Amino acid sequence: MLTRRALCLSLAPAAAIGCAAAGPEAVRREARISVDGADLYLMARGEDPRAPLLLWLHGGPGGAERPLFRLFNAPLEEHFVVGYLDQRGTGRSFDPQADPRRLTIARHLADLDAVVDHLRSEHGQAKVALIGHSWGSALGLFYAQAHPDKVSAFIGVGQVTSELKRQASQHRFVQEAAAGRGDAEALARLDEIGPPPFSASREIAVQRLVERYGGYFRKTPSFAALVARGVVGGHVRPWEIGRYIQGNQVSLEAMNDELLRLDLPVQVPAVGVPVHFLLGRYDRQVDSRLAAAYFERLQAPRKTLGWFENSAHNVPFEEPEAFNATVVRLLKGAA
Repeated sequence: MLTRRALCLSLAPAAAIGCAAAGPEAVRREARISVDGADLYLMARGEDPRAPLLLWLHGGPGGAERPLFRLFNAPLEEHFVVGYLDQRGTGRSFDPQADPRRLTIARHLADLDAVVDHLRSEHGQAKVALIGHSWGSALGLFYAQAHPDKVSAFIGVGQVTSELKRQASQHRFVQEAAAGRGDAEALARLDEIGPPPFSASREIAVQRLVERYGGYFRKTPSFAALVARGVVGGHVRPWEIGRYIQGNQVSLEAMNDELLRLDLPVQVPAVGVPVHFLLGRYDRQVDSRLAAAYFERLQAPRKTLGWFENSAHNVPFEEPEAFNATVVRLLKGAA
């Protein structure tokens, strides 16, 4: 007689997904972790509860990317127990009544420590691998520096470095691209926005221009189609989308002044865990060239720098198959 697991594996993929979800071995958990006045939403998914732990740290701050991670990068759940955290003030952790002054780097690090300890205790493992995208890459490096005993490896994607240098490079990219294309409307808009340092609203305006020239997505997808796929796939509920947008705006405004002081080459010159940077060749949102220069200076027990030649800032969503395979290779090799 076939076991439930063997039966699942024998089914067509579409049927097997639903079967695996009901299987006793699969990890299918959602939790609310109470930390200093916030209820942090954490989802955990994995086909094998004995697999290594991997925790996603989304961008923003305030960018609830969990639906995208699950939409494009769920195959990682076949190799790891994957944790998806909605950070304080974000996604399903967003509280419109919360004091935005509590949104600080130090508070996010304390939240992350509570989540890491929860995962380690829940799954009986000593360490967690961290994978941070954009702002999440800064949060992850700060955490790996402070808690190397709890982190097996760190992967930075769209790696953040110095905020002021990033904004200067971003502004220069738009100015040169617009001038090269004779885009008078973009040049006028850039002049209206003004030079860095940017406020949160001005940063978003510049990002739209970066996206126009392929520096955010190499090829911009249909966001309406992505939302529809996320809703149909059960990764996001239609009534949550407005709160996701609101949470992003609140976090960006609340943390802007602190982010302008972010300078990882100075603040995090070394970490005690293996480090891997996965960068999009065309990323001009954070400028992958700044990340590559930081990588050369960063001290770590082991380092890997990987380039994705058809991506800008959003490598996990632009080249998901290559990205997922690379993560598996790097982390399984470390294990």
